[in-house]
Amino acid sequence: MSTLQTSARPNAGLVDASVQVESFRQAREARRQERVDDYVELISDLIRDTGEARQVDIAARIGVAQPTVAKMLKRLAEAGYVVQKPYRGAFLTEEGERLAEASRKRHQLVEQLLLAVGVDADSARRDAEGIEHHVSEATLEAFARFLAQGGHPAALA
Repeated sequence: MSTLQTSARPNAGLVDASVQVESFRQAREARRQERVDDYVELISDLIRDTGEARQVDIAARIGVAQPTVAKMLKRLAEAGYVVQKPYRGAFLTEEGERLAEASRKRHQLVEQLLLAVGVDADSARRDAEGIEHHVSEATLEAFARFLAQGGHPAALA
């Protein structure tokens, strides 16, 4: 039997319904927040690199149409993360920049952990993009402790 086929809870049955409900609620919330995090982090990166974040550039990097970006920018503006300037693009508010920085740090931490356990750099970068949104603060703290203690794959054995 492969490692992926084994279970940490063999024959344990279903978890308590309240625990399972909370797990699914957390996953739904992470999916909702994921797009917001991705947009504000990208806007921050574009501003740092080019001085502004234009809809065309956001669309090209996220891989969606410009009308999709326009709708999301409107939502981000309503949430207080973004200010749009005519003919200039989108700029982050202080709150938006704080969210972008927190998202960037989560991504870097997850990517560092994946590299520490032996994942190749390209896979670690791509996988961290999804994982970063779906881990709790407690898990992120555990990742940071592991890395602070040398974070070597042998430590996992």
